[in-house]
Amino acid sequence: MKNLKVKGHEHLIRNTETNAIINTNKSEYDEYLSRRNSTLKEKEKIHNLESDVANMKDDLNEIKSLLRSLINEPR
Repeated sequence: MKNLKVKGHEHLIRNTETNAIINTNKSEYDEYLSRRNSTLKEKEKIHNLESDVANMKDDLNEIKSLLRSLINEPR
C-alpha cells in the first residue's frame, strides 16, 4: 500500500490502491469521535423520552379505563 501526500493539505494522504483520502490528523479525528458520540447520546436520550411518554400515555389510558369502570359499577 502506497500513500501520497495530497497537495495543499498537510494532514491528508491518498491511498494509491483504493484512491481513498485519509486524514492523518489525530486531534481532528478525536473531535469527530466526540461529536459523533455526543450526537448518538442525544438520539438515545430522545428515544428514551419518547418511550417514556408513550408508556405514560398507556398508563393514563389504563387509569381512565379503571376509573370509568368504577363509576359505572352498580352499587
